Amino acid sequence: MATPVIYLLIFVAVLLLVEGLYLLVFGKSISLNKRVNRRLEMLNRGDRREEVLERLRKEASQHTNARTIPFYSLFASKAQKANIAFSPIALIGIMAMGSFFAFVALSLTSEAGIYIRLILSVGMGVGGVYFWVNSKAKKRMGLMEEQLPDAVELMVRSLRVGHPFASAIQAVAREIPDPLGTEFGIIADEAAYGRNIAEALSEMAERLDMQDLRFLAVAVSIQQTSGGNLAEVLDGLSKVIRSRFRLFRRVRAITAEPRWSGVFLSAFPVAILVIIQVVSPHYYDDVKGTSSFIPMAIVVFALLGANVIFMKIMTTIKV
Repeated sequence: MATPVIYLLIFVAVLLLVEGLYLLVFGKSISLNKRVNRRLEMLNRGDRREEVLERLRKEASQHTNARTIPFYSLFASKAQKANIAFSPIALIGIMAMGSFFAFVALSLTSEAGIYIRLILSVGMGVGGVYFWVNSKAKKRMGLMEEQLPDAVELMVRSLRVGHPFASAIQAVAREIPDPLGTEFGIIADEAAYGRNIAEALSEMAERLDMQDLRFLAVAVSIQQTSGGNLAEVLDGLSKVIRSRFRLFRRVRAITAEPRWSGVFLSAFPVAILVIIQVVSPHYYDDVKGTSSFIPMAIVVFALLGANVIFMKIMTTIKV
């Protein structure tokens, strides 16, 4: 009766399979927060600037452009934020591979019906890839939010010593590590080929769905149309962004205990159910056959789901 544990182990195996394939194909070429960002590494290898720009732009937009693929739209936003180097078709193929691997493992370790195994295997394959992509997106976006105040302050220093704004963007692309360094490198290259910097910043803000980047894009756009001291505007913006980041960290620290309490209260009943099934498989035999067992089980799981939702709402504070 260790079926739930087997299911959990198969799900973890699917996650490890996805991560292993990613590392096998790409290695450390897209690792985050390196001292020399990925764009500079490609340029140092001798790749031409336009080829590097084209490759990075393709990677930055491939998942957004694939929103029209049925079902893939659920993954597109997360995959875009995580900058997953796998193409959408390859990612769908990995979901299929993970589902097949889970189906084979379930067939070898479980006596469940074929339809149950199919549903569970698809859920494990798709859910495993989504969990992996979501974790990558959270890590990457967290790093970018942490790097942005330093990037804006670097722009302010460049502007105050007399450099044009395009040179300030290039300084950020050169000095700031990944992931933000490569993103600003794309903007610097696009500006070098004649694109409006405010438009490029606005597009990046929408693609990454970052409010602080939207503030930056609006500030640059207003300065281009109305004039003014951009260095002073960006100096104030960097202070606001850093204050918001500190406040966000403070909120996370304050809500850490209730969040973990919510996780514990939500996971505890499920853990107890699994332990009971492993230790005493016949514990519920006396009540399984009663007419009220299924309705009451549905009510219990519905209340458990409501608990998860309300705990999430109570501990999520917008900053």
